[in-house]
Amino acid sequence: MSLHTPKEIAQLAIQAGVAKSRAPISILLILGFMAGAFIATGFLLDLHVINSLPADWGSFGGLLGAAVFPVGLILTVLAGGELLTGNMMTLPVAWFARRISFFSVARNWFWVTLANFLGSVAVAWFFGHMLGMTEGDYLKKTVAIASAKVHADFLHTFISGVGCNWLVCLAVWLAFASKDVVGKIFGMWFPVMAFVAISFQHVVANMFIIPAAIFAGQMSWAEYFPNFVAVFLGNAVGGAVFVGLAYFLAFRPAVEPASSVQ
Repeated sequence: MSLHTPKEIAQLAIQAGVAKSRAPISILLILGFMAGAFIATGFLLDLHVINSLPADWGSFGGLLGAAVFPVGLILTVLAGGELLTGNMMTLPVAWFARRISFFSVARNWFWVTLANFLGSVAVAWFFGHMLGMTEGDYLKKTVAIASAKVHADFLHTFISGVGCNWLVCLAVWLAFASKDVVGKIFGMWFPVMAFVAISFQHVVANMFIIPAAIFAGQMSWAEYFPNFVAVFLGNAVGGAVFVGLAYFLAFRPAVEPASSVQ
């Protein structure tokens, strides 16, 4: 059979969480930087697709842009990367199974957040600002997207973050389901495309588009910070609760004795 059962996926997610919790900081920084850059590149591709489409295409144009965005998660999962939003599911589910400590979850999230930020901002600065890929003809669209994100109120931003990472972590869950590359790609593609088309907020994607607007002189870091907090918290709930906890409770994978917690 080319697919793992949902119960088997739960075990694979726990194993992934345990492995991630034990990764050295140097590895988290390298792979986290790569994942941040991959997600930013997917967003950059999305931006370039939608910017060149006629305005009267409306939401169909947005769908086309959303259809290319998943390249970021595909690269992260298949080439290798540490992505905060995915880790918001795999680390908690390992914690629920009493295989790791809460400190291990927090440690991973801290270093991966930092590394994802550096990778995303690097793409925003070098490709977006220095090469002009988010400025010039693309500036109006860049600022419009970033402004919509930072000007949403805290509650709406939080809920948007929940919806986003519910879908992103389902994409990761489906990647665990498949035993072949093509299946993993298709499993990830549609949930990610859905969250982008809906315009849900992704904390790592925002690490690219909002700094891109900041580097263009159209926004400030002070405007970005409340958005970061709200989206981070929403993404954490979406991944840890709506995917990690939900499937842990549904499938009840084996729980290790408390003495084995790392």
